[in-house]
Formats: sequence, C-alpha cells, structure tokens
Amino acid sequence: MKKIIDKMKNILISYEEMIVLSLLGVVIGLIVSLFEVLFGYGLQAMIDLHHKTGNWLLIGLPFAGLFIVYMFQHWGKSAIKGMNLVFEVSQGITRYIPKRLVPFMIGGTWLSNLFGASVGREGVAMQIGATVSHVIGRHFKKYENAKTIFLVCGMAAGFAGLFGTPFTAVFFAMEVLVAGVLKFRAMAPTLTAAFSAAWLSGFFGIYKSSFQLVLYSFEFNWKLIIPLVGLGILFGIVGGAFAWSLSRTKKKMMAWMPDPYKRVLIGGMIAAVLLFVLCSGRYSMLGENLIEDSFQYGTVYWYDWICKFGLTIFCLSVGFMGGEVTPLFAIGATLGFCVSPIFGIPPAMCAALGYAAVFGAGTNTYLASIMIGMEIFGFQYFPLFFIVCSVAYLVNRNKSIYALQQREG
Repeated sequence: MKKIIDKMKNILISYEEMIVLSLLGVVIGLIVSLFEVLFGYGLQAMIDLHHKTGNWLLIGLPFAGLFIVYMFQHWGKSAIKGMNLVFEVSQGITRYIPKRLVPFMIGGTWLSNLFGASVGREGVAMQIGATVSHVIGRHFKKYENAKTIFLVCGMAAGFAGLFGTPFTAVFFAMEVLVAGVLKFRAMAPTLTAAFSAAWLSGFFGIYKSSFQLVLYSFEFNWKLIIPLVGLGILFGIVGGAFAWSLSRTKKKMMAWMPDPYKRVLIGGMIAAVLLFVLCSGRYSMLGENLIEDSFQYGTVYWYDWICKFGLTIFCLSVGFMGGEVTPLFAIGATLGFCVSPIFGIPPAMCAALGYAAVFGAGTNTYLASIMIGMEIFGFQYFPLFFIVCSVAYLVNRNKSIYALQQREG
C-alpha cells in the first residue's frame, strides 16, 4: 500500500512540475517576445537607414567595428562569447549569463547591420531568450535539470519571437545543445514559451517569413528520389563547409591578428571594399534580398551563394556581431535556385529545399530543418524536405556553426 501511495505522490509531483514549468514558459515567452520586438524593429530601422544612404555607410564599417570591440572589451566582459556562453552554462563550464549580454548583443548587431556587415540575427534572438530564461530560472533550482530546461525554453522563445516559427523553434532549441539528443524534459515549457512568444510578436507585427511557391505537383518515385538525394548531398556539403570554414577562419584570424582592434579595423576595411565592389552591397546585412529573389524569380547569379558564404564568414571572423542562420538561408536558397536545372526540379522549390537543408547542415540540427521547410513553404512538401534534409544531415558529419555544440557519443 505504501508503495502505491508513494508512486501516486511521484506522479502528482511530476504533473505539478509540468504545470508550473509550462506556466513559467508562457511568462518567459511573453517577456522574451517584447525584447525580440524591440530588437526586430530596431534592426529593420538600421537596415532601412543603410539602404537610404545608398550603401555609403559601408565607409564607416571599420570604425563601427572598432566601437563594437571597444564596447565589449571595456564593458561587455564575458558577453563577448555570445552563443558560446549559452553552451558553457549548459555544460557547467560557466555558472551565469550576465544580463548585459542582451543590450550589448542587440547594440552590436544593430551597428553591424547599419554599416552593412554580412551578418544574421538569430544568434542574438536566442541569446536574448537564453539570458531572460536563465535569470528567471535561478529562482526555480529545485527542479531537476532546471538550468538546461530554462535555457532550452528561452532559446525557443527567442527563435519563435523573431522568426515567428514556433514549431521549428521547439525542435531547434531541443536539439541544438547536444546534436542527436532531444531535451524531452524541457518539452512542456518549450512549447508554451515558443507559441506565446510567436503570438505576442505577431500581435506587434513581427510575422514569419512565408513564401507562396508555385504549386509543385510531384509523383513520389525513384525518378524524383534520386535528384532529391543528389540535392541533399550538395546541400550537406555546403552547410558543413560553412561551419568548418567559419571555425577555421576565426582561429586563423585570431592567430594572424591577435589584437582585436587591429583585426576588426583591417578586416572592416577589406569587407567594406568587397561589399561595395561586389554588386554595390548586394551581399551586405542579412541576405533577405537574395532569399526574396530566389522565390520571386528575380535576378539570381550563379555566384551569389559563394559571395554570401565567404563574406559572412569573413565579417563574423574579424569581429562583427550577428548570427549565421539567415545568411545560411540565403546561401541555400540561391544555391538551390541555380542548380535546379541540373536536378530537374522547379527553381523556387529547389530554393526552398536548399533554404532548409543548408540551415540544418550548418547548425547540425535535423528535425528543425525539416520543420522549417514545412512551416514556411507548406506541409504538403514533407516527403521532399524529409529526404533532402535527412541526406544533408548525414553528409554533414557533425560539423556545426556552434563551436561548443556537443555530439551524442
């Protein structure tokens, strides 16, 4: 009888924990979303201002880089680690994420985009979420694995709040800390955090990217599977190469120019010249212009993905702030568009497959890449995204843009 009573108590405790964490997830999602709205609108204002100047703000890119480095060196302290700090806390290497990480990363990314650096935004979104949830989670240490649960919950809220894709955010946050392992214990608060963040961001006008593809009717047979496998191999190689090249370039840059001021000044000068000379700023900032051209049958050059690939890695390696995911979307979309005639798949559909698969290969995440393809382009294309993203994930062989991402085994 005592065993039955104890078992019932444990069940009630587990349900109580799930309910409390789920409610906390809602609170975290709503708070994080407010920060994402501020960040998103501010970022768009920076991008609009850059375009209004006709890319002449590229002249100030090296000086913006100097200010960013000075800001982090004097006041940012450990915040300069960015996403690596989130991984360190998850792994027990570091105990705290400082609150200052939020304003410093927001400010650094705003400045980088204002002056035209080829960087993304998702890293900041997830860092905002992780910081907010970490601060809240300090008061709820009684729950088992509370630290990791709150980090996953916060990252999902950050991703969903900025991109408006809660389904993807849930899977991405649950699998990104340890590749090949889902943090199922964090599922309940992660779900509530992601959906509440996406809802409030949508209320304030931050909507997800969605593209209406020309309806692609396909017959699922070997004639289709073979080119899909070929695309998966290609996208997996490119995504993995991006992650490998980013890691190697950062290390090389630090070895060649240990002084961060010298590195960002010289690197900023080189980046400004390249960004201006190569199609007058076509590869500056997030890369959303390239994504839109790929799905609206605009002008897409065969070398677009190569330029975006190289310039994003260079800008991030010399010291500019921002993320890698949106550039990965742009690289995958433009590559897919260009190779579509080879594989016999419509350009926009091929761009969509590249959009999802290169993202998955670059971040070493599997389920999130399939989900983002369906969430943005349509659930009817699940078989296509499943095959391409699965092959890309296998080809990648555990390379990731996140240096401290752990691997199963």
